[in-house]
Amino acid sequence: MNHLPLSLVVQLCLAFGVAGLLWPEKLVVVFDVLMFPWQASYRLVRVNAWGALLLSFLLFLALVAKLRA
Repeated sequence: MNHLPLSLVVQLCLAFGVAGLLWPEKLVVVFDVLMFPWQASYRLVRVNAWGALLLSFLLFLALVAKLRA
């Protein structure tokens, strides 16, 4: 039960990463709002999606290391 918040963050990062890779056209609208002065592009969404997938992998490794300790 102590690992629930970290598990939820891993799942959230994984969900946004996969969504950014599969449906970047739907997330461009969100990025337009979040990055107001700059124009969001498909390349930016895909780079952010890969970053979210990498972050979810690193957090998953931290979770596994915490469970083994």
